[in-house]
Parts: sequence; structure tokens; C-alpha cells
Amino acid sequence: MNNRRKLLVALGASALAAPHISFAQQRGKVWRIGFLALTSGPDQQVDAFREQLRALGYVEGSNLSIEYRWGAGKEERLPELAAELVRLKVDVIVTRTTLVAAAAKRATSTIPIVMASAANPLGAGVIASLAHPGGNVTGVSLNATEIDAKRLQLLRELVPKATRVATLVWRDGPLNPLFLAEIRTAARQMGITLIHQEASTTEALAGAFGVMQRERAQALIVSSSPFTTNNRKRIAELAVQYRLPSMFQTRNFVDEGGLMSYGPNVIEMFRRAAYYVDRILKGAKPADLPVEQPTKFELIINGKTAKALGLKIPQSLLISADKVIE
Repeated sequence: MNNRRKLLVALGASALAAPHISFAQQRGKVWRIGFLALTSGPDQQVDAFREQLRALGYVEGSNLSIEYRWGAGKEERLPELAAELVRLKVDVIVTRTTLVAAAAKRATSTIPIVMASAANPLGAGVIASLAHPGGNVTGVSLNATEIDAKRLQLLRELVPKATRVATLVWRDGPLNPLFLAEIRTAARQMGITLIHQEASTTEALAGAFGVMQRERAQALIVSSSPFTTNNRKRIAELAVQYRLPSMFQTRNFVDEGGLMSYGPNVIEMFRRAAYYVDRILKGAKPADLPVEQPTKFELIINGKTAKALGLKIPQSLLISADKVIE
């Protein structure tokens, strides 16, 4: 069974299965999609979304137009960016992260919104339930915080003597309480002292790592957010500079030099978002499309970074790893 199938919950699979090519290629119709994000521009995830749309018969410049709005990490820009897409009367708005989905929902109650990777949209009040989201929002939910205890366990397996672990979050992250609650519970059970650091600017990151060093941190776990994602390469570099084995929630950090990640395949989640767009453009209502959650989680290890840190990856982790980047 391939990763895409494994990503589905059974509830969502049947709702999205439908023929598509003939509809997408309907003569003369140009569909307009708005893409709203707090990141600074396209990446592999956005590329995967566009590729899947092409596979479904939507061709940019022919029957498809995508309007991108990038927040570049500035949350205060979201209301106006969302309002711009509403004024353009796009057919669907695609969002990444819960914060952005909420901003889009505040901007419109009529234009369908598809979440490509929203963490805990139910807890954030973006949807009414996973099975029956209600309103104009549906899509794919990222289990970002619910498995942070497992991430800490994997980090401890890599660094068994670590008793002081740093946590790094975006200062304005709306999911910080959920992340910290799970991490703190797991840390108490494992006898680990947490060294919590927050940052909201790129310049502040070096200071945060300086505090980790002074507090004798032995490893690091980073919460995914628009801010940390935008600064993933810098965070990975600082982690190596300060000799901190690092754990992340998504693979894109490891691709930039982070040591290890454990989480769902976000590339596949963005591909699934294209199916939601396809279904909605055919007339389905977001309220009737169940929100999917990933059922498969991947362990990715950067072997080159491990060598730079002088770490030997335990055989147990190598066996469990879905991919080791060399």
C-alpha cells in the first residue's frame, strides 16, 4: 500500500474518489484558486500540490489560475491578504497552518477553504468536527502536537544520557500551549528537565541558542510554525553550531540540515489537498467532506548531520527510519 493510501482515514477516502479529467478540462472554464500562507514563497509542498492538480487535469495558464498570497512570517498581514483573495472572487482558498485557515475563515463564510496542513483545527474552532466539518472549511489535519511525546522518546533513544532538553517555539504560535503540555508531561515521566525558548525574529534565534548553551541543554526539539519553517535552515545551522541533536515535526527541516524528524508525510498531505479542491470544483460542499488525518508517520534522519555532531545512530533507529539522508 503506497503512502498516499496510508495517509487517508477510511472516512475521507470514499468522499473524495471520483472521476476528474473530463470535468477539469471543461472547455472555456478557467478556475481560480487562492493560496494563502505565512511562509515566504513556494516550496516542495506547494510544488506537490500543483503537480497533483495537473494530474487531475487542471493546467495553469489554460484552465487554472492560482493567486498566491505570502505572509512572509508576518501574522498581521493575514487579514488583508485573505481579503484580497475574497475580492478576487476565487473559487477556492487553499491554506497551510491552522492560523492561516482561521484568518481565511474570518474573511469569508461562502468561499470554500481547503486546509493543506492544519494542526488541531477542531481545537482551534476552525471546524465543527472531523467527520462533519460544517461551514466552508475542510481539508487535511496535521497531527503536529499529538505525537510530540513520541518525538521526545525518539530523541532520548538517540541521546540516552540527555536529561536537559531545549524546546524552541515561535513566540506567537497559537498551538504553543498544546505542544508544551504534551512535552512537559512526557518530560516529567522520562526525568527530563526542559529549557524553554521562544523567538519571533531571525535575529533572536542566536540569543535563544545562547541561552540553551548556558542552561546546558543536551538536545533540542522544535515546534513547527510559519516562523520556524521560514527559518528552518538557520535553526538547523545553529543546532549543529551549538552541538545540539535536534528533533523536528516535519521533514523539510531535516532536508535543510536538521538531524531528525518524526511526523506525517506533508508532501502527500498537499497532494491530498488537491483532491479536495478537485471535489469542490465539481460541486461538493466543504461541510460534507470529512477532514482527513494522517495514519502513517515517518522517521527521517540526516546521516550527514549526525556525523557532523559526532553521533552514532543506534541500530534500532536505523531500522525504524523511513529514510536516512546521506
